[in-house]
Parts: sequence; structure tokens; C-alpha cells
Amino acid sequence: MRGAQLLPDTGEPGFGVYVHWPFCAAKCPYCDFNSHVRHQPVDQERFAAAFLKEMATMRMISGPKTVTSVFLGGGTPSLMKPETVGAVLDGIARTWHVPDGIEITMEANPSSVEAERFRGYRAAGVNRVSMGVQALNDRDLKFLGRLHNVDDALKAIRLAREIFPRMSFDLIYARPNQTVEEWERELRQAISYAVDHLSLYQLTIEEGTPFYGLHKAGKLIVPDGDQSALLYEATQEITEREGMPAYEVSNHARPGAESRHNLTYWRYGDYAGIGPGAHGRLTRGPQKLATATERKPESWLEMVERDGHGMVDQEMLGFDEQADELLLMGLRLREGVDLARWQQLSGRDPDPQREAFLLEHGFIERIGNSRLRCTPAGMLVLDSVVADLAC
Repeated sequence: MRGAQLLPDTGEPGFGVYVHWPFCAAKCPYCDFNSHVRHQPVDQERFAAAFLKEMATMRMISGPKTVTSVFLGGGTPSLMKPETVGAVLDGIARTWHVPDGIEITMEANPSSVEAERFRGYRAAGVNRVSMGVQALNDRDLKFLGRLHNVDDALKAIRLAREIFPRMSFDLIYARPNQTVEEWERELRQAISYAVDHLSLYQLTIEEGTPFYGLHKAGKLIVPDGDQSALLYEATQEITEREGMPAYEVSNHARPGAESRHNLTYWRYGDYAGIGPGAHGRLTRGPQKLATATERKPESWLEMVERDGHGMVDQEMLGFDEQADELLLMGLRLREGVDLARWQQLSGRDPDPQREAFLLEHGFIERIGNSRLRCTPAGMLVLDSVVADLAC
């Protein structure tokens, strides 16, 4: 797990392991992820033992596999002790085959307390960190409910660059009253700090969050569709020019530095989802099993200790459902969708009239005879393109 140079990307979907740490120091007002604040210390040893127990169940479903990536997500995984991370990674290595040099990512928040743990995480086997910076000015960090300031973020970025072979951080744009010029300055600043990867997300208002209530009451105004499109286009132009083009709708990397784990999702590979609220996709013969676990951490913990897993939903996906998911995920990628794989699952070719319409209007394009992808214009209306092709 402590292997050296990252293995090259083969272009295959691979097999990933996702472990969800559901706890945060505070709940951000825009966040609808399965994250929870606890004011008493979390029993990390008990949760680590439950992760390992659920892994054993997932191994019985998946069979023997070679892991191509591991992702510790959340929540805030950097609230885990390095010993907890080490126990989880060692458990994965005992459960499946884990070659040296695979990507092992941990999400982190850039507070000074968590940054001090980075060396411990590296020693445990983490070789890539993804940090939730979200903004590079203190006003917007406060608006987004973040606990760090810009100085904290820059300190954590510098430390991560020293310790980890690979590092990424997130920014949220299309914030209230944000102009294209302001975003361009902030993005150029971000690129100057980045090593090889950035995740750049538009602010979305999700139901059930504090921002949703404010937005519904007219107290939170976000950029309209036209302004959001301008911000998106500026994002693509600047990152492309600076050598970090989009390889997925919201993810940008220097060639070869793409997130291997996320490519597994978008290439519609298999992955085991471990922990509260985790989702998975595991192939069983011609079908694919979709799994989902109990979201509430304490309930999940009791279920795992009693039953060996916390799964509350297991659904066998037929060929049509797999074809739709393949299209939905693959069209997010710059490399597009493998048409032969889609045709094999769906049992048909794309509807010629719908494809001709989308081609004529510049929303999709063919890459030879083997792949289909969205154009930059198509990415702006991705949901509509997917819906048209899936019919």
C-alpha cells in the first residue's frame, strides 16, 4: 500500500474501493452529502472494525478482484487518525489484491489541525489528497460555511505539495454576485497553486440544505443560466490554455494526472461502497448489482456488527439500465462513450434521427467509429443530450 510510482492508466474502467467517513466538524449550508456532526468523540476503532467487516461481505459479492484505486471520502476523512486510515487500507489489502502504485486518495479539509496529520496519512499509504478549499477569498469562504480561511488553505496546499506525490483541490464558482472577471482572477490564482488537478464545481442549490430554504425565500440569488454559462465557458478556456483541460465536466488535469478512481465511475467500472451511505456497483455474471448502505452512522454501525453489512438496498440492474448508466456517466468524459459497449448492453444502435439532430446542432461528435462524446456546447445541456440518446 506504500508503493512508489503511480501505475499508468490503461484506459480500462478498473475496480475501485470507496470508503465513506460520514463525520464533519460542521455542516456546510450547500452540502447535501451524507455527513454528520457529532459533539462527542467518535469511536474510531469501532468504525474501523465495522469497515473491515463490511469489506468481507462485499468481497463475497465481488469475488477476487485487483483493486485499481481507493478513495476515502466523506464527510471529512481527514478527521480520522492516521492509525484508523492505516487499519482501513491494510484491511483492503487483505480483502482484495492491491498492487503497489495504485492511486489512494483521501479527501481533506485545510484546517491547520488536520494538515498536521498529513505525514501520518502518507505513511499509512495515502498518495493523493483532494482538499475542499472551495474559495480563495475569506468573504466567500465565510458565506460557504467553511471553517478555514485563505491562509489556512494555502498552508495546507503547500504542505500537501511537499508530502503527497499527487494533490488536487476543489473550488466552487457561480457564487452570488460573482462576475466572470472575478472568477477568472481567482481561477488563475488557483492554477498557480495547483500541481496537476483541479475540481471546479458550479454552486447548486440542493433541496434539504439551508441554502435551499434561503433561495426559495428569495434571500439567496445565484447567477442565472446565461451568467452560469459564461462562467463555465471562461473556466474551460482558461484551464485549457494553462494546460489543465477538462477531462470531465467539472474536473481538470494535466495529461496523465486524471483521478483514476473517478474515472472508474465515469467509465462505468465496478466499485465496492463501504461505510454509511456508500453506493456500489458490482458485476455478477451478465448483471450488475447496485448497492446502497444505511445513511445514519450509528444505525449502519449496529447493522454491520449484527449482520456483517449495512446494505439497505440491493438491486440487480438489467441490460437497459446498465446501458443508460453507461451513457449517463460516459458522456461526462472528454473521451466519451465506448459505442460497442453501449450497443452490447442496449442491444441497439443510437437512434439515427436523434443522433443526426444532435450532430447537426453541434452537441455531440463521433470519434472515429468507436466512441461518441459531447462537444463543449453539448456539455452545457448534458442532461438533455443524455435523455435524447437514451430514448
